[in-house]
Amino acid sequence: MTTTLPDRDSQDGQDSQDGRDSPEETPAGAPAAVDPIARDTLPAPRGASRRLLGSLLRPHRGRVALGAVLLLTQQAAVQAVPLLVAYAIDSGVPAVRDDDNGPLIAVAVAYVVCALGAGLLQYTFIQVAARINQGILLELRGRIYRHAQALSLDFHDRYTSGRLISRSTSDVQSLRELLNEGLQEMLIILVSVVYIGALLLYLDLGLGGAALVSSIPLYVLVRGYRRRSAARFGERSTAIAAVIVKFSETLNGIRPVKAFRRERANDAAFEELNRRHERINGDTILEMGRFVVLSRLVASVAVAGIVLWGAQRVTSGDMELGALAAGALYIRRLYDPLDRFAMILNNYQSAVASLEKIAGLLAQRPDVPEPERPTELPPRVGGRPGREVVFDDVRFTYRTGGEVLPRFRLTLPAGRTTALVGATGAGKSTLAKLLARFYDPTEGRVLLDGTDLRALSWAELRRGVVMVTQEAFLFSGTVADNIAIGKPDATRDEIERAAKAIGAHDFIASLPEGYDTDVRKRGGRISAGQRQLVAFARVLLADPAVVILDEATSSLDIPGEKAVQDAMETVLRGRTAVVIAHRLSTVEIADRVLVMESGRIVEDGPPADLIAGTGRFADLHRAWRESLA
Repeated sequence: MTTTLPDRDSQDGQDSQDGRDSPEETPAGAPAAVDPIARDTLPAPRGASRRLLGSLLRPHRGRVALGAVLLLTQQAAVQAVPLLVAYAIDSGVPAVRDDDNGPLIAVAVAYVVCALGAGLLQYTFIQVAARINQGILLELRGRIYRHAQALSLDFHDRYTSGRLISRSTSDVQSLRELLNEGLQEMLIILVSVVYIGALLLYLDLGLGGAALVSSIPLYVLVRGYRRRSAARFGERSTAIAAVIVKFSETLNGIRPVKAFRRERANDAAFEELNRRHERINGDTILEMGRFVVLSRLVASVAVAGIVLWGAQRVTSGDMELGALAAGALYIRRLYDPLDRFAMILNNYQSAVASLEKIAGLLAQRPDVPEPERPTELPPRVGGRPGREVVFDDVRFTYRTGGEVLPRFRLTLPAGRTTALVGATGAGKSTLAKLLARFYDPTEGRVLLDGTDLRALSWAELRRGVVMVTQEAFLFSGTVADNIAIGKPDATRDEIERAAKAIGAHDFIASLPEGYDTDVRKRGGRISAGQRQLVAFARVLLADPAVVILDEATSSLDIPGEKAVQDAMETVLRGRTAVVIAHRLSTVEIADRVLVMESGRIVEDGPPADLIAGTGRFADLHRAWRESLA
């Protein structure tokens, strides 16, 4: 075994606290980098939201085309009604005077056909649109979930779970409201405006021109409203995300909240965030109110002016009365949807802001990517369970600044257990996370039997290296399901054999439903020691070559620690193991101890030799023995 100590000092790093997988803090004196992920900006490339929407619509091209045909046909039937009124006034009524009822009967039949056809076409369009909308939302939620899991640990250390929840709930909800309620109306309004403009020009060029000119002030109003409301909705999306983050954080930390009586302080902080969201939401509503009032005023003036001008032309014989009646109906239809349009535009702006945030999230790339052409690990030599690990000129620095591990070389022989010891912030967890490939080295390589970890597929890597954290996280579900995470296709016999080998079978059998007992959220139905035993059974079933134990007994009492240590010896037997421990009783099972300080390995040797010496480990061991006395 070889260890090359670094030949230069490094800045102090900070290990993850409370056993959590979080990056070391920036060392004292190091410049604090601006982190857009932590600030929830996640800027997306230009056009990313449009490309995202396009990719969501692409699988539904056929239905989109069908919906467009249905909408165009339905609006043609709807907008034909004023033309029938014009025909009835200009041709039908004079024909009746000549005892010819045919034109009016034709108008009545055509009116009924248009009404029935428009209703049937709209019903079919709504069905098609609903299927498109649900397909888009289903795919988007799945895409966010899959992408969040694929992103590197470094991203999750800085981007809170509350923000991710906000992206997949409130932001997707904004898009759902637009798709299910607003988009159909928006398309109908836009298509009807095109139809009405064309029909007004067809009826009378002057009338159509006047209507188009009167729409210019409305266009200016809409554009200004859209620009102002876009900023408001971006702020609102960020504000509600902050509310969700605070709520999620409080509930996840409810035990320390209760222990330190943080309820009142949390209430005050939540109230401030909640009121900020309320203020921004109120500003958004006021913006919409101003737009509605001004647009109604412009529309009313325009309609009155056009009708009066048209009446004068009818009087002078320049326009047919039927054309004026139809024109008045069309102009009224042109301006009637303005109130609804303001609401729809609100939904649209909210959805655009949410889509930008979702696109920003989906634009993030994993810092630890899976190789495009992965390689496989070589066969284990002589059927041995362990593999050799080499840190080859490895150096590591977090992106937020500060070198955590200065350049070093380290070899961990196959089948041997190495304990990492040192104060908080020494770099122990960082070294372990490099071996688990939660992070990649800034420089150098981590080799497993000579193969760079970056060349392995995720499946191959997880078959080779498994990490057990201090928390021993269990998912909601049965005990058997949680053990089988180590080998999803395992039989019940294999699961029970692993539990028996670890010493967990007796307590599992005593549960109300044995292996089929639901452990509930985070495994809260069983004790911390029992959760750790289930986690070890999971590892034993997975049969990895390398096992990393991060503070596996730090939260246990003495009886629980003894049971877990017995299980630990079973799991580690013959495997290459790295054990991070503050309790020195755990170190006694190691073949070798590495003492770390400020990211450097300052002592290296068998536990007995280091205890007999005069170094840091001897001091730590002596203090530990005195604490037991």
